[in-house]
Amino acid sequence: MNMAWKEIVKNKVRFLILGSIIFLVSLLTFIISGLANGLSQDNASLIKDLPNGTFYMAEEVNNSFPLSRIDKPLLKEITEEHPEAVAFSIQMGFIHDESDQQQSIAFVAATDSSLFKQVNPGEIILDRSLTEKEIKIGDKLTNSQFAGTWGVKRFVDQKKYSHAPVAYISLEDYEAIYQTNTMQLVFIPGDDISQEYAGLHSFSKNDFLKSLPSYSAEQTSLNMIVWFLIVISGMLFAIFFYMMNVQKIDMYGILKAIGVKTSTLFQMMWTQMLVITCIALAISVMCSQLFAVLAPEGMPFHLTLSSVGKLAIIFVVIGLIGATLSGLQIKRIEPLQAIQQGGK
Repeated sequence: MNMAWKEIVKNKVRFLILGSIIFLVSLLTFIISGLANGLSQDNASLIKDLPNGTFYMAEEVNNSFPLSRIDKPLLKEITEEHPEAVAFSIQMGFIHDESDQQQSIAFVAATDSSLFKQVNPGEIILDRSLTEKEIKIGDKLTNSQFAGTWGVKRFVDQKKYSHAPVAYISLEDYEAIYQTNTMQLVFIPGDDISQEYAGLHSFSKNDFLKSLPSYSAEQTSLNMIVWFLIVISGMLFAIFFYMMNVQKIDMYGILKAIGVKTSTLFQMMWTQMLVITCIALAISVMCSQLFAVLAPEGMPFHLTLSSVGKLAIIFVVIGLIGATLSGLQIKRIEPLQAIQQGGK
């Protein structure tokens, strides 16, 4: 440890450059991860906030749930076997506020369940983001496909689907708008549900989220960028320590000649990597949390400390791997040959 620290102090400019690069790469990774999580919440928080369980949709619709229809007899059979099951539908639509401004929303109607907000006919519950559009409790909202009006009952936090605010309406109002009394999906909460039903395709929550085209495309792209940046950080460690080791071959030869073990030299290199990485990551975490506070209002940014912690651990592991690969040449150094090479 003492030897590793002395070298950091002696070559502080080199290690400062490495630390700065790791800081910038990790900060960019944290920010992109926060954007990925924020977009995930903005795209499908309605589904993500549900407990673990099994989703069912019609088998013939090829995983496109807006086309799914659950027959009434089959729905009755499922609810008799699983009283906690809930049938629900999601349809993209719009509402007109009292100033006749059109707002895009996602209508949600569900059977009686604590998992979804329940409203009476003529009432509507909205995501709180619509308060920014000057919609208030008690306002009367309309829709061209609906003969009546809805009174805004209350607002709920962070309920979005396909980047649109959710609007909970009653089953009767949903039927009046879309001229159907069949539901698109059935959800049974619980981790041990593995029952199959004829004509229905089952999904876990994660699989169902992946079946949503916009969600899958967004998350795959952003997660690829995150992992690409992590791989780049590992390559940076490998290249940096490789160049450092090449320049110190004669020093390693002398240390080996006086009895210093190869494992000790590796420990010195790992210590240097950990010191630089931990300092860079600590500053990066603080800056990413500050960014979360200062991010423009409306930006879908969601970065939890648990997500940051997992990414930080991955950075440390990748750094250890990169430094170790670059240090394999230390094991092959012959003391006499290295000293002679350094003396030329």
